[in-house]
Amino acid sequence: MKFDKKYDILIIGGLGHVGLPLGIAFANKGLKVCLYDIDKDKADQVSRGEMPFIEYGADPILKKVIGNELTVSTEMEEVAFAKHVVVAIGTPVDEYLSPKLRGFFSLFEKFANYLDESQTIIIRSTVYPKVCEQLEKFLLKKGLAINIAYCPERIIQGYSIKELNELPQIVAGLNQVAEKKAIDLFSTLSPKIIPTKMGEAELIKLFANAWRYISFAISNQFYMIATMHGENYDSIRKALMDGYGRAANIPGAGFTAGPCLLKDTMQLASFTANTFQLGHAAMMVNEGLPDFIVTQLRFTHDLSKVTVGILGMAFKADIDDTRDSLSFRLRKSLMFQNAKVVCSDYIVNDPNFISKELLVEQSDIIIIGVPHSDYKGIQFPMNKVVIDLWGISKLVVPSSVTFNS
Repeated sequence: MKFDKKYDILIIGGLGHVGLPLGIAFANKGLKVCLYDIDKDKADQVSRGEMPFIEYGADPILKKVIGNELTVSTEMEEVAFAKHVVVAIGTPVDEYLSPKLRGFFSLFEKFANYLDESQTIIIRSTVYPKVCEQLEKFLLKKGLAINIAYCPERIIQGYSIKELNELPQIVAGLNQVAEKKAIDLFSTLSPKIIPTKMGEAELIKLFANAWRYISFAISNQFYMIATMHGENYDSIRKALMDGYGRAANIPGAGFTAGPCLLKDTMQLASFTANTFQLGHAAMMVNEGLPDFIVTQLRFTHDLSKVTVGILGMAFKADIDDTRDSLSFRLRKSLMFQNAKVVCSDYIVNDPNFISKELLVEQSDIIIIGVPHSDYKGIQFPMNKVVIDLWGISKLVVPSSVTFNS
């Protein structure tokens, strides 16, 4: 059954880190947007014009468009009233590091009664290769020949509002109608549209995140090698890059975390029947970095007799998202060695965290978990052991008491 379309776009998963900025950006261009989500608390918050997480530049736009171009709903029936249905739900991996697809198809099982063939489904979530084709077949069995496009999200979390208007957009459709409709829609935001085949688009997203994940793993492996030999990786890296263009893009060391890079690398590994050895090796390096730090500390300290402070618990700098943050893995590893652990993060709201000043005062060993802007150039007392993977602090400690000074 077809319904009159009062929305240009409805975003499923519309209150998440991908869907909400996208909806705000489209609404800011004058399109009628509905954000559908099952999180009623977030729905109430966004309906009041309040962002539920840090997204730079989003707050004033949200206040302008909410209740006008932008609507929030927790009722799935609203899907029936949208010309374009954008899917921006999470696509996790399971305990075997393989993609969990049941939730994705269960979603369309629930929404099938509210879809019709005049609509266009645009997948924004990262998907396992061939999933869009499987979705088309799934809907055909329901009697729905719906146009399906894939427009992968490629922004940096926290900076979506800026990047949605600056980055080129990859667009693929399972037919020419789907491709044209997706191009027309995203042309309202993106300065450049890059049409590709569906298989290419699915791999572009996975390749991009796997490439970043592996490049960070190389630097983290270099960090481990330098540290085990008593050298400072940050000093080595700076000297290596100085005036040497071929090394200009070597990343610094640091925790490589969050809900995308590891997950997408493992999806690619699963797609290749676990023959993507570089991906698995990168996972071992990046996920092993917290344990490496703890092992190094055990050489010089009885961790059961010290207090360790972790400064920064988000998964990346200057955002409040802790999903898959390796600072928590570090905390767990330290606690397994019976260390007393205190944590601080001036952006993340957690009643169990303490202030930066109190952490410095209480801790014998301080580990910078994430390079928030507030931590750059921080100076520490002479009697503290400081582990600064990122090279952002001014360490006022003797080199003999730290393995990265």
